[in-house]
Amino acid sequence: MQNLDVECANLGRELAQLDKVDHKTLTSALGVLEEQGVYACFLFLNAQGGPAGQEVSGELAKFLQKLPAGSPLLGRGDLFTALQALAGDVDKLLFARDLLRQALVYGRYHAKAKEAKAS
Repeated sequence: MQNLDVECANLGRELAQLDKVDHKTLTSALGVLEEQGVYACFLFLNAQGGPAGQEVSGELAKFLQKLPAGSPLLGRGDLFTALQALAGDVDKLLFARDLLRQALVYGRYHAKAKEAKAS
């Protein structure tokens, strides 16, 4: 059995360790995810997030392409085409949103701790 909360925590830690990714980037992505949804979150990260946002977007996409084991939520290929396909199944879309939300929350905590440690 796969512990998805641990997977989200691991992803959050990895996101916070990426170059140029900070608390603000992850908080902004989380806000867009909660207010506008999964597609908008990826679009925001790629359009407004700069290099850090694109890195976060790539890591989130890889995460959805491998989880849950045996039945990944996101297909391979063009990211935005795969996201549109994901939107066709509301249950999977909401599940993906919940996983991304949890990972971004953990990432925010890790980034905040990293920033506090650096000061």
